[in-house]
Amino acid sequence: MGMTRKHCTDVFLCLCFTVFLLLISVSSSSSPQGQMETAASRSLEHDNGVHCSRERSRAAWKIIDEYLMPFVEKERYKISSRCRLHPENDLYRDQEQHKMHVDINEWRCGYCKKTFYEEKYLDKHFDNRHYDLLNVSHSRCLADVCGALHCDLVMDSAPHKTRCNPAAIGRNKHLCESLADSCFPVSEGPSALHLNEFFLRQFCDAHTCSGGRKPFSKGGKRETSTLHVVISVLVLMLLALFYIFMYLYRRGNKKGLPRA
Repeated sequence: MGMTRKHCTDVFLCLCFTVFLLLISVSSSSSPQGQMETAASRSLEHDNGVHCSRERSRAAWKIIDEYLMPFVEKERYKISSRCRLHPENDLYRDQEQHKMHVDINEWRCGYCKKTFYEEKYLDKHFDNRHYDLLNVSHSRCLADVCGALHCDLVMDSAPHKTRCNPAAIGRNKHLCESLADSCFPVSEGPSALHLNEFFLRQFCDAHTCSGGRKPFSKGGKRETSTLHVVISVLVLMLLALFYIFMYLYRRGNKKGLPRA
């Protein structure tokens, strides 16, 4: 006996509602951890004597990796270790590379394989158990260049407007321009010149109180997140359900036609 039009519609609406619930569930469960940052974490000073914010260093590296390195690689340019943006000049780089994000609520230490529920507890574990692996022989705090790289935009989940401080803007812009000149000396050739100009546009020009200029205007690499993959799969499932519905609907109508 063929399916009636009402029956097909009810089935399709039920399936759509199920997919909608799945989308909401995935979106809420895949939200980034650690979005709400306290002032204490920003000015973190470890008991072991390391006065360098891990959170701000992480934000600085994220910006470098996403909004600078793709263009450096495109130019096939090798950044000197004397550049403060070089990976070797990140105090926490080795520890960050030994983080294993096994699952949404499981982080694992790459040194001793101990697991933690949240990333912040793994950070504390590094501070308490693997401090001896940090190379503190000279200043390599990547957080020190956060002002030039606009780290606050990456760290704040909901940036709030504050009155522009010309003095702070001037210091950050000067630091930004010095990074451009030291990391990409124009005397080293066309690639360095292109990257120097790019760095000024990508980061330094936004240090102004006049507004209109935004950091990262040239964009960066696009990473395919797990959330995007899951949503894409669910959308494909919804399309498949739609076509199944149309097939059943037409089949039901065809069987319901009176015989000649």
